[in-house]
Amino acid sequence: MKYNVKGFLGAIALFGMILACNNNGTNAPANNDSTRVSDTTAATYDTTFKVEAEAFADLQVLRYQVPGFNQLSLQQKQLAYYLYEAALSGRDIIYDQKSKYGIMLRKTVEAAYGTYNGDKNSDDWKKFKEYCGRVWFSNGNHHHYGNEKFIPECSFEYFSSVINGSDSTQLPKESGESVQAFLNRIKPIVYDLKFEPKLVDQSPNIDNIKASSVNFYEGVTQKEVEAFYSKFNTTGNAPSWGLNSKLMKENGQITEKVWKVGGMYSPAIEKVVGWLQKAIIVAENDQQKKALQLLIEYYQTGDIKKFDEYSIAWVNDVNSRLDVVNGFIEVYNDPIGKKATFESVVSMKDMEATKRIKAIADQAQWFEDNSPLMPEHKKKNVKGITAKAITVIVESGDLAPNTAIGINLPNNEWIRKDHGSKSVSLSNIIYSYNVAGAKSGVVDEFALNDTIVQRLKKWGALAADLHTDMHECIGHASGQINPGVETTDKTLKNYASALEEGRADLVALYYIMDQKLIDIGVMPSLEVGKTEYDSYLMNGLMTQLTRLKQGAQVEEAHMRNRQMIARWVYEKGKKDNVVEFVKKDGKTYVRINDYNKLRDLFGQLLREIQRIKSEGDFNAGKNLIETYGVKVDQALHKEILERYKKLNVKPYKGFIQPRLVPVMDGDKITDVKIEYPTSFFEQMMEYAKKYSFLPLKN
Repeated sequence: MKYNVKGFLGAIALFGMILACNNNGTNAPANNDSTRVSDTTAATYDTTFKVEAEAFADLQVLRYQVPGFNQLSLQQKQLAYYLYEAALSGRDIIYDQKSKYGIMLRKTVEAAYGTYNGDKNSDDWKKFKEYCGRVWFSNGNHHHYGNEKFIPECSFEYFSSVINGSDSTQLPKESGESVQAFLNRIKPIVYDLKFEPKLVDQSPNIDNIKASSVNFYEGVTQKEVEAFYSKFNTTGNAPSWGLNSKLMKENGQITEKVWKVGGMYSPAIEKVVGWLQKAIIVAENDQQKKALQLLIEYYQTGDIKKFDEYSIAWVNDVNSRLDVVNGFIEVYNDPIGKKATFESVVSMKDMEATKRIKAIADQAQWFEDNSPLMPEHKKKNVKGITAKAITVIVESGDLAPNTAIGINLPNNEWIRKDHGSKSVSLSNIIYSYNVAGAKSGVVDEFALNDTIVQRLKKWGALAADLHTDMHECIGHASGQINPGVETTDKTLKNYASALEEGRADLVALYYIMDQKLIDIGVMPSLEVGKTEYDSYLMNGLMTQLTRLKQGAQVEEAHMRNRQMIARWVYEKGKKDNVVEFVKKDGKTYVRINDYNKLRDLFGQLLREIQRIKSEGDFNAGKNLIETYGVKVDQALHKEILERYKKLNVKPYKGFIQPRLVPVMDGDKITDVKIEYPTSFFEQMMEYAKKYSFLPLKN
């Protein structure tokens, strides 16, 4: 599961970031103070490094540093390079997973952006260029966060003129197809908002699979899919059936096309495997080598049980400095939560930042024992949670360019229960978000008064870090499903992701006002907890709505979970006026009147959501999300959008990836240099040349 940026406090928060936990995962509040950046990282980060790159549409592209990379041993640098290449070699897959037209669309904009010979100073060209950037940023033509389809701001006539003025040999035309015929064929794909209108549609009482554009299913209805997988046992130590395949109907028969060597996506997966095989040779230890070998076997066979073997070996690799996630991991983009998108992150342990998150993980059993859950829903023996802060080296697939700030894996419940999990925060990603966010002015605009503003500036960074740590570390790892109850993809269906993210958030919210955090030395006072409550309620009730267009409802799982929590405690606390909306100078603000009663409400909701998960209570889960997590107060939304627009801040952010360059002596790598590209557009064209392995149709 991944924790995404919660997108509220610009100066103190990672505005526009929340993930993804990797339950995707995939998936993050990070309200971080710019003063903390300079105080705690001056020795490792270059403070003259320019974090901001291009900005377009509603997107700001950032850059991140990899402090400590140059101090790695040669063997570790070689390992990092091989894992880096394995990560990027799977890049094509996410485009095809999001739409069966995705690779064709990407190759179209690549050909036009790279070879158009006309005027590149006109307003229309700027609009076309913006469309290219949006396609690359979203890995397709559906908004990476809102899921709705977007189209070019320029006219189809201008779009056609660009295509006609480009090298036709590079266009993804069919054999013998003319450029005009090609344009006629792709027009609805590019310009028709009714053609594949939503990437993921989780509206109630519809066929969510038919309504969603993701390429996980073809020619099948939701009822047929559910009937197909109902035959698989999902109790006990069952694997995540269907995680790594496309389900489709061929000659009237429903069949799975497995993503593996020799199966669907084979050309890209073969490249991934080739680099992983090189990585094994320079692995840091036998446990890391074992995990990589099992990952290769999983890719070679497509056997989902082999993936569980790999996950267990990966969890047990606790001594390596370098680590990698590579595979089909998060199910956020499947409307019924079965199929996982490709992602990869290569990282190394941030030794200093790990101390805080480890202190929390070491007390996991205490947190479980003292939680407000029903006794039968608590774990009697919390298995080892390996908690660390990591420095990201490269990300790919569904983690790029928009990424998580926290990750907790594996997602399989029985593995987490019996073997433990790894929980990480992405420290250098958070650093870049903080540097960029320190300039936004969002806090001053939306915080009620100077007391809250100053508290946020003093404690916001620590509050956000602690929330992320607890969300990943003790949140996702807490609780247990009742014996005989099946996995949440079957019981909670399309509401599973939002409910799980809400459950993990509530664990963090409940404990961030607990004396225990002071006792173990990770928090100086309960003022930090109050800071997080202010941030979370403002975001859940108001500021995250800057991500939505006027008139829209909440669709994305993390946004649904945050609004559900905030709206529920607001409504349930009305009798005691725990939380209220107030007006000041014609503007709306959120005020918390009783922080202790608010904590009690968080505990009540946590208890209920854990009950829903433990018992598989679909109707109760659906009612929570649909009642509190979906509908938007349109008058309030309009006000927030108007206030936010004046700040001239982009609500979404993503990253250019560093480049690893091997220094060769014949066929031997004698060193690996790290470079920091400055242009997102140039990097996308570079990747087009180096990492395009899949055909147009898969």
